[in-house]
Amino acid sequence: MVSFDAAHEAVHYPPDRRFRIWIRPSILIGTGSAILAVIVASWIQVAIGGLPHIPPVPQTYPNNFAGPHGFPLWVRYSHFFNFLFVMMLIRSGISILMDHPRLYFNDDCTPGTEWIRFTPLKVPRDRVWTAKDDARYITPLVGTPGYRHTIGVARVWHFIDVHGFIITGIFFIIMLFDTEQWRRIVPTSSVVLLQAWNTWVHYSTFNLPPEPNGFYGYNALQQIAYFAVVFVFGPAAILTGIAMSPAVVNRFPSYARLFGGRQSARSIHFLTMLSFFAFIIVHVTLVAMTGFRRNMNHIVLGTDNQQSLGMILGFIGIAVVFFSWVVAHYISWNHPRGLQHALKFVTYPMQLLTLNKLKPQPGYTEQDISPYFWPNGKMPVSEEWKRLAANDFRDFKLKVGGLVENPVELSLADIEKLGEVDHITMHHCIQGWSGIAKWGGLPMDKLIALVRPKSQAGTVAFYSFGPALYGGSYYDTQSMENVLKPQCLLATRMNGERLPEVYGAPLRLRVENQLGYKMVKWIERIEFIESEKLVGKGEGGKNEDDEYFDLLPNI
Repeated sequence: MVSFDAAHEAVHYPPDRRFRIWIRPSILIGTGSAILAVIVASWIQVAIGGLPHIPPVPQTYPNNFAGPHGFPLWVRYSHFFNFLFVMMLIRSGISILMDHPRLYFNDDCTPGTEWIRFTPLKVPRDRVWTAKDDARYITPLVGTPGYRHTIGVARVWHFIDVHGFIITGIFFIIMLFDTEQWRRIVPTSSVVLLQAWNTWVHYSTFNLPPEPNGFYGYNALQQIAYFAVVFVFGPAAILTGIAMSPAVVNRFPSYARLFGGRQSARSIHFLTMLSFFAFIIVHVTLVAMTGFRRNMNHIVLGTDNQQSLGMILGFIGIAVVFFSWVVAHYISWNHPRGLQHALKFVTYPMQLLTLNKLKPQPGYTEQDISPYFWPNGKMPVSEEWKRLAANDFRDFKLKVGGLVENPVELSLADIEKLGEVDHITMHHCIQGWSGIAKWGGLPMDKLIALVRPKSQAGTVAFYSFGPALYGGSYYDTQSMENVLKPQCLLATRMNGERLPEVYGAPLRLRVENQLGYKMVKWIERIEFIESEKLVGKGEGGKNEDDEYFDLLPNI
């Protein structure tokens, strides 16, 4: 465990650490009924006609078996690394999920419309309840890195490991079809479905079916299960992950709709995680029940015998995976900055060439506007902001300076005169929630044309009246490239009304190819600077400085 100072303990280790899983009754009843129906059908079939016949698999040996058999080195190494990466993805994914512990099949994320939640709390209606308030604690024994509001570090582990997961998967599929090994897991006849059902009937009625020697082949149900893991669960996890990217969704809204919407994609992403975890549990159970020592020799040594070496080395491999969790925990809390920089080294150049090139495009109508939009962030406590708010911000002056030829101070009326526009866009929060709103304000390209930045100005810093999570004033930065993208606004209106205080009045930034923490609320002033390295701790923003968030969160 970790010893926190007072400020961090208040955030990471809250007094209320209750955990509860609530599932919408209709979902629970429907899912339970479907599972029960399949089990009952199995028992009825056995009661009427007895156990279905499964042809016995003859004992096979290398000298009389012509099909693919054995586990080549590349299969065995892929098996180990896939287990390593999947378990870390699951653990870091749990930490990410707990920062918004609700899952939906709608994009507005209205409290009460979730189909499952991992919190005993209902959102109160008598006071402002932010998405930060709604986050839950998760023990580091389960999640990586665990505790509360550790989503920045959790995302580092998630995205570093997803590279390993994808590379391992691509390598495995290439080798699979470059050899005869594909015939092990790809069904080539519809008869496999009948055989799989017959095998299921044996299992569900507590009868073990004839067990083939896995060194030479699998039974039909195993074959379908392995096919699903490789060709359904893996691609589904990757594709739904992409569907949660603000850069992708606000450029191609139709892509998220392939999954039923951005939040449906998030739910499917979670269900694929459960599918992987359930497969691991069942897979390990059956490996143990059908000859553990021999099965371990198959996948560890690539041999078909009863010696103990494969089992011993297998346990060592599992211990290595467990030890990696301990190392990850240590690194997370002792070297988080190095982790943050490692992720930037791995992903930043690729993002600049791919996701960051996408330009947001109109894709929503007024009918899509969310009935509820989660508030977030700490409201300003400065006396200056309170004084301005008391006068409806009529005395507010936006100061724009730094490396510009024409520094200005603009009132809200001045900003409106420069020419405001409206855009309906989907907001993506790093915590996981989303919402669609109509934002009206001054395009950043018009402000840039007014102040005329100098040639050395490569970054724009936005400073807030609001405080950061661990104290100090909130700020964030954007590259000149991103503030010149379509739909980048200094918003003064939301859904046709003056911007409410809780959502960032008098001004907030909208930059639709990135996550919400980059969209500074309660803007006090703007400065054009050479680089993000010149402000704060040099990471590009207050969340980047203190919570190890991404500099460029296109996903």
